[in-house]
Amino acid sequence: MDILITGFEPFDGDTVNPSWEVAQALDGRVIGIGRVRACRLPVTFRDAPQRLAEALAQGRPELVIALGQASGRSEISIERVAVNLIDARIPDNAGDRPHDARVVALAPDAYFSTLPVKAMRDGLRAAGYPAGLSLTAGAFVCNQLFFELQHRLAGRGVRGGFIHLPALPEQAARAPGGLPSMGLAAQIDAIALAVAIAMGEVQVARGADEGAPTG
Repeated sequence: MDILITGFEPFDGDTVNPSWEVAQALDGRVIGIGRVRACRLPVTFRDAPQRLAEALAQGRPELVIALGQASGRSEISIERVAVNLIDARIPDNAGDRPHDARVVALAPDAYFSTLPVKAMRDGLRAAGYPAGLSLTAGAFVCNQLFFELQHRLAGRGVRGGFIHLPALPEQAARAPGGLPSMGLAAQIDAIALAVAIAMGEVQVARGADEGAPTG
């Protein structure tokens, strides 16, 4: 099984992005019957969708998990919904800062993750990792990429979704006033476990396969 995990380059003046550090560390790892293939994405509205399309075309992934950084969050945030909206709080790495734009014209207003989000949350918590479900991936490149992913996978029978990661300790130490953080080794192990749960390799006691909304 081909498992695609994407991560982003650093942005907003930082020198590291935990999403790529985690994806890179998992590149080539065998998890259950699958092998991870990592892809580094630019933090630009113009180029991220095209790079995603190329990564999808390079293999035949049966599971795709996109990772991003959410500075200020203290837990691994498993995103439930991507919205068809770009409204940039800061410029991207190319200096672009679009407002009130649609990700894909004439596409639905939102897509839900097709990952087993509750099982992943419960499994991570049971293993001791702080994890939760999130109803907003923001309106920056992370949300754009999440929406593009779900739009491209719609109807293909491939599970996909997005997970936001906390800042790394070195990033938190540089931030004025500090930030919540999680060590890289813990983030790597947590995402490896999340992949195993999404593949059905790990059974979670209370977990439910609920990628679609149930109320």
